[in-house]
Amino acid sequence: MTTADRSSPPPSRPAESHAVGRRGFLGYVLAAPTLVAAADLNLRAPAAEAQGLPPVPSPAIAEIADLSDMLEYSAAPTANLITVTVNTDGTVSFELPRAEVGQGITTSTAMMIAEEMDVPVENVHVTLADARPELVFNQITGGSGTTLSTYTPIRVAAAVARGRLLQAAAVELEQAVATLRLKQGIITDLLGNSIGIGELATKAASVRTEEVPVRLKANEDFSVIGIPHNRVDALAAVTGRKKFAMDLKIPGALPTMVCRPPTLNGEVGSVRNTDAVATMPGVTDVVAISTGVAVRAETFGQCIDAVRALEVDWEPGTAEGKSDASVLDELRAAEIPLAAPKGESSVEGDFTFFFRSNSALETNCAIADVRRDRAEIWSAQKNPIVTKETIAAQHGIPLDAVKVHVTEGGGSFGRKLFNDGAMEAAEISRKIGKPVKLMWHRADDSRQGRTHPMATSRVRVGVAGDGVLSYEQRHTSVFTDFSHGFGEIITASAAKLPVADASFSQTIFTYTQTMPYGFGATTQLLNETDRGFNTGSMRNIYSPDVTTARELIVDQLAAKMGEDPYRFRQRYLQEERLKAVLDQVAEAGRWGRSMPENTAQGIAVHTEYRATIATLVEIDCTPETVNRPIRDAVAGPRVTKAVCAVDVGLAVNPRGLEAQIMGGINDGIANALTSSLHLTDGYFLEASWDNYFYTRQWNSPPELEIIVMPPTTGKPGGAGELGVASAMAAVACAYARATGSVPTSFPINHGTLAFEPKPNVPPIPESPTDGLRYAQ
Repeated sequence: MTTADRSSPPPSRPAESHAVGRRGFLGYVLAAPTLVAAADLNLRAPAAEAQGLPPVPSPAIAEIADLSDMLEYSAAPTANLITVTVNTDGTVSFELPRAEVGQGITTSTAMMIAEEMDVPVENVHVTLADARPELVFNQITGGSGTTLSTYTPIRVAAAVARGRLLQAAAVELEQAVATLRLKQGIITDLLGNSIGIGELATKAASVRTEEVPVRLKANEDFSVIGIPHNRVDALAAVTGRKKFAMDLKIPGALPTMVCRPPTLNGEVGSVRNTDAVATMPGVTDVVAISTGVAVRAETFGQCIDAVRALEVDWEPGTAEGKSDASVLDELRAAEIPLAAPKGESSVEGDFTFFFRSNSALETNCAIADVRRDRAEIWSAQKNPIVTKETIAAQHGIPLDAVKVHVTEGGGSFGRKLFNDGAMEAAEISRKIGKPVKLMWHRADDSRQGRTHPMATSRVRVGVAGDGVLSYEQRHTSVFTDFSHGFGEIITASAAKLPVADASFSQTIFTYTQTMPYGFGATTQLLNETDRGFNTGSMRNIYSPDVTTARELIVDQLAAKMGEDPYRFRQRYLQEERLKAVLDQVAEAGRWGRSMPENTAQGIAVHTEYRATIATLVEIDCTPETVNRPIRDAVAGPRVTKAVCAVDVGLAVNPRGLEAQIMGGINDGIANALTSSLHLTDGYFLEASWDNYFYTRQWNSPPELEIIVMPPTTGKPGGAGELGVASAMAAVACAYARATGSVPTSFPINHGTLAFEPKPNVPPIPESPTDGLRYAQ
C-alpha cells in the first residue's frame, strides 16, 4: 500500500473560499507516488439555513447543538489529513482514524468510498490508523459519532480521487472526460475501450499538492449507500481469522497478568513471597506496579498459577467498606431539591439504578514494548492519541518515538475509551525491560474495570386538568469518569482536575438530554458524588436511566388523565420524526391488542445523535415464566416480543443499523431486568459472565422486528448507542402494566442474589472443573 506523505498537509483556506454549491466541496490531490486524495471542508451552516429553523420555545441546549454537533465540528478542522489512496492493483486503501470494536464502521466506511468512486466494496480496504496526534479531536471513537463525523470528509476525498482518475483516463484514451464512464473500478469510453483504475494510480498522482473542486453524488443516485450490505469482515470473524491484540505475535512478548487488590483500587503494601513465585515453572518476571503485582511467564496458565500463589498485603482501596446501601445514602444526600411543591395534582417518581458492568466480551488487553528511548503499543484503542501522549510524558520518551497501533477489538460500549490496559502494559514493560502481552482476567474486568455509575432519578410533573404545566428531573449519580478526554491529552488532563471533571460531566449531560414532549417549563439537572469508583461513559451514557424514569412517568400521566399511553405520547410529542417512529411501532406491534393476564405491552421513545427511535415490547410476567428454573440465575419476567422503528436520517448500511439496534435492545432488556453488580464491603460480588446476567438466549425476545425508516434528513445520524434507552424504558413500562406495580429499582431482579459469590482472595477465582456437565 502506498500512503500519503503526512508531513505536508494541504494548506488551510479562508472559510469564504469554500462556497462552491449545495453539493460542492473543495478537496486536494496530495503529492505522492500514487493517487492520494483528501477533503477540505467548511461545515458552517449557511445563514439562510440557520434563519429557516423553526422557532422552538425555550429549547434545551441539546436541541440547538448536541454532542453529535460537538463531535462533528471538532473533527472538521483536520478532515483534510485523512486520505483515500488508489493502489496499482486496482484496490483503494483508507486508514480509518477510529476504532472498529464490532460496530461495523469498516464496512460502512468502505461503502461510502465505493459509492463515491464507483468501485466494488470488496476492493476497498479499510484499516485502522495508528495514533496520529496531528488529528487532535479527529481520532476518538464515541458518542455514536464516527459515521456522522466522517461521512462528508470521506466522500469528498473519494470524489477527488474519482475525478482525478477520470482525467488521467481521458489522457490515456484520448477522449473527453464527459464521455467516460467509471463503474466497478473500470473506466470505459464510448468506443468500448477500457482501463482499470489500478493502471491509472500512478498516472493520476501529483508531484505537488493541488486544490480540486468536486461535487458529491446526489442521494437519489446512490447505488451502495442505503443498500443492506454484509460486513466486510464477516467471513474472517466466523472463521477465526480476524486479528485482535492477543492474536498478534510480537517478538519476545510473553503472556503477562496482574495480581489485583481484593477491593476496588487497593494498593500493594508488601509482597511476602516474590522470590518463591519468581521460581515457579515458566515465570520470567515478578514486579510490583501501581495497580498490583505483575507476573510474566511463558503461558497464561502459568501466569494464573503464579498470580494465585502470590501473598500480598494490600492497602485499603477507594471504596473500602462501601455497599449498595451506603452508596444509595450518599446519592440521596446529594440530590438537588425539586423546585415545584408537591401537590395533589402532581405526578412524581423516585428511581434507583444500580451499578452495571462495562466489561466487554474481549477482556482488557494490550501488548507493549517500552524501553528507555522508545515505546510501541498494540491495543484496541478508542482514544489512541491520549495513550501515545501520556506514555511519552510519563516515561520521558520523545513523542515521535512512541507508536500506538490500534487493533480491532471484541466489543467496547465505552470501555475502550480508557487506556488503562495499554498504560499498565507500558508500565510493566518499562520496569522489566521486556515486551509483554498483558491480558486481564475476566474477574479483573468485572471487579476492577469500568462500571456504569449507580444513580437515582427523581421526577415531579405539574398537572392542571388535562394539561402538563411543568417537568422537573433531578438525576444524581456516582461520579462519571471522563478522564479519557475528547481525543488528546489537554482535555484528558483537564478532566482529572477537581473542578474541570465536574464540568465535563455537566457538559455531556447538557448536550445529550432533551425533552421530546411539550411539558411546559422543563428542567433536567445532574449532580454527581463519590469519586471512589472506576466508572465510564457506558453505552448511551446517562440516557437509559434518565429516559426510563421519564417514560414511566409519562405512562402515569396518561393514566391520570385517562388516556392511552400511545395516544398520550402522540399528543405531546413535538417532533414529527418521533411521531412517525411511534406510529410505526404502534401499528407493526399491534398496540392495544388483547393480552393474557400478567402480560402487557410497553412503549417508549427516545431522540439523540440526530436520530429518533421508538420501541414496543411485550412482556410475560406470569408465575410460570418468572419462576422457571435457570441454572445459577434468577429467571424473572421475559420479553417475548420487541418491535423497534428507527430513523437515523440516512442509514449508510441498513443491515449494520439493524445489528446495532438489536444489540441496543438486548442492552435495554438487561438494564431493565437482569444486569447489575452487587457492591459489598468495597468490591463487586460478580466475577465473570456466568454470574453477571446480561440478556441470554433464555431471556431474549423470540419475536424481534426492526424497522428502518426511509431517509428523512439526507445525512446519517448516530446509531451505535441509540437503541438502549427506548428499549430499557419500554420494558419498564411493560412490566408496570403487566404487574400493576411501577418498578422503582433497576434492574428489577437486583434484590435477589442468584449465585454463590466467588472469593475475592486470591483475586483470580479458580476455573470450573465441571464444564462438561453443562454442555449437554
